[in-house]
Amino acid sequence: MESRLLAVAACANLRPMIHAMENLGRFALNTGASLGGTMTFAARVILSMFERRTYNSASRMVFTHQLYFTAVQILPLFLVVAVLFGTLVNGMAFQAIKNLGLSEYVGHLLMGIVVTEISPLVTVLLIALRSSSAINAEIAVMKVNRELDTLEAFDINLTRYLFIPRILSGMVSMVLLSGLFSLVVLASGLLVSRLIFGTSVDAYLDTLLRAADLADVLVMLVKCTTFGFFITLIPIRLGLNASQELTSIPVAVLNGMVKVFQAIVIIEVLSSIARFI
Repeated sequence: MESRLLAVAACANLRPMIHAMENLGRFALNTGASLGGTMTFAARVILSMFERRTYNSASRMVFTHQLYFTAVQILPLFLVVAVLFGTLVNGMAFQAIKNLGLSEYVGHLLMGIVVTEISPLVTVLLIALRSSSAINAEIAVMKVNRELDTLEAFDINLTRYLFIPRILSGMVSMVLLSGLFSLVVLASGLLVSRLIFGTSVDAYLDTLLRAADLADVLVMLVKCTTFGFFITLIPIRLGLNASQELTSIPVAVLNGMVKVFQAIVIIEVLSSIARFI
């Protein structure tokens, strides 16, 4: 009798651990399935990108509209954020460098951290908050309203007509806006450096050129392109997962944005590792 009670007590003690292991296994399986589905969808899109028939007049028109929506309409807010952010960060960083007597590292700070790390990160966050959510909602609404079924009924390839133009516009917008953000930050850095260190324009440019590293620039370009690819691909895929009910739209948008920010963190970590290998 006593042995039975001990066995029951042991099972009761192990039950929370078993439950936790079940939840962990379920999470791992769901994550693996989601990652596998995203990679499969990404491979299909990448293969379609190299097909000549993808770039017809209709897809070019969609690409132009999406580029205007993603990269042009956001410019006023983007420039305000870039100026305020650049002035604030440069002011604090330069003052700290001056107090520590490390003024020779100004160029490395700007090119190695601000340009290659902070500019892409701030840019991708702004684009994700504005464009990724809009694309996710757009695809989900089209799925609920059966517009996607209508396009397929007319033998219109969704990948070529809807998906690739949006993904390409996201990639191009990320590279262009990140470069613009870097230029604005560097320009504000010139003003702040002149106020704090009394640096001339020629000396400031010479400092930047000496600190510039081609490998860092290449990593930044690859990171921006990867950012742009996944912050548009993931919302499209999650929008396609919406059901035929209107209530599935906010759920699809919420899941899509969560996955987008997870992808941003993963890409940022991998790019940081790649820089130091």
